Amino acid sequence: MIPSKSIYLCRMVHYERHTLANGLRVIIHRDRSTPIAVLNVLYNAGSRVESPQRTGLAHLFEHLMFSESQHVSDFDEAIQHAGGDCNAFTNTDITNFYDMMPVENLETALWLESDRMLGLKFSQEELDIQKKVVIEEFKETSLDQPYGDLWHLMADMVYQQHPYRWPTIGLTPDHIAQVTLPEIKEFFATWYRPNNAIISVAGDVDPQQVLARIDAWFGSIPAGPPVSLPSLAEPPQTHRREVNATGKVPLPALYMGFRCPGRLDENYYTADLITDILANGPSSRLYRKLVVDRELFSHIDCYQTGTLDPGVLMIEAKPAPGIHLDDAEAIIWEELNLLASARIADRDLEKIKNKNEAAIAFSEVAVVHKAMNLAHCEWLGQPDLINQEIEHYRAVSTDQVRDVAATIFQPHLANVVFYRQ
Repeated sequence: MIPSKSIYLCRMVHYERHTLANGLRVIIHRDRSTPIAVLNVLYNAGSRVESPQRTGLAHLFEHLMFSESQHVSDFDEAIQHAGGDCNAFTNTDITNFYDMMPVENLETALWLESDRMLGLKFSQEELDIQKKVVIEEFKETSLDQPYGDLWHLMADMVYQQHPYRWPTIGLTPDHIAQVTLPEIKEFFATWYRPNNAIISVAGDVDPQQVLARIDAWFGSIPAGPPVSLPSLAEPPQTHRREVNATGKVPLPALYMGFRCPGRLDENYYTADLITDILANGPSSRLYRKLVVDRELFSHIDCYQTGTLDPGVLMIEAKPAPGIHLDDAEAIIWEELNLLASARIADRDLEKIKNKNEAAIAFSEVAVVHKAMNLAHCEWLGQPDLINQEIEHYRAVSTDQVRDVAATIFQPHLANVVFYRQ
């Protein structure tokens, strides 16, 4: 077995941090092992910044940001001409864009990203096009897909006040259908400004030269107004919540959601290991006992959302034929209560930690993951977290696993969706 410290030292990521005069945060990592450079732009603008009456705007902007900007008619085409590729994603907390290309063409990515940060060319025609695209995506993923409305049901139970109570896709396609061009312009002017963004660059680059080029392309972009994230204290859950749903689904399914620690909570890493203990791989407790040994379920999974504020620890299960959903829940509770009442064996926890450690180390072999992780850690306010995560996982004890499981898995804290055919 390779000692954990050896893996940790092998993956040390060195970086430089800077802040431009307009508030844009910059973090640069030199990776001499690759001819590829990655430019990552993270905006502190996820679905949590939306109004409950206008949800889905952050996701809509993920699409709009690839529209025409002041000096660029087609973002994707310009990236491809530079031998590169690009993509983006939006979640409850952030919107993230990244561009990969040969290191000698990094300047192209800087030009393109700065041009759309400086200002998109908003037109009613382009807005109408992207609205249709997003509404169709909403229909495909949330209305027509089996179990597609799960997160609408679950988030609405787990959160009563917090803006996590609607999915990133939005509460309803009507919100996107009704949005106006002035609303779009205001949303952009508020959230997609340099003082609300983080740029990371990873590749075989000279940090000082890259910083100079970033300053040349982005330094003159005016800062937007100071912004702050909505901060709504979610009231404690005092009773079990459940929903009965029906739809054209291949199998009945059970979903159990529990509020869990936020990304910066000291118990976040323990909760993450708990999800691995329960359902990560063929030797995990729920899979081994309930799927393989007893054949009571055909599928079972467990994960947490990893959001900035307290998130959701989700258990998804599809019972075997003949197992009623009520009975399926009772069977899962037996395992949750066992984890919350008895210490896991030291050897079993060590095995989970080793798998987790290897996954972290291998995930950062790709330069694109380094760029994204650096931006994400900077966004969390802890840039060196990229070098400390393994140690946080290694520090979790068997007592902590039991105690955190006992805190999370309580009957009055359960949010349950029974999905029937």
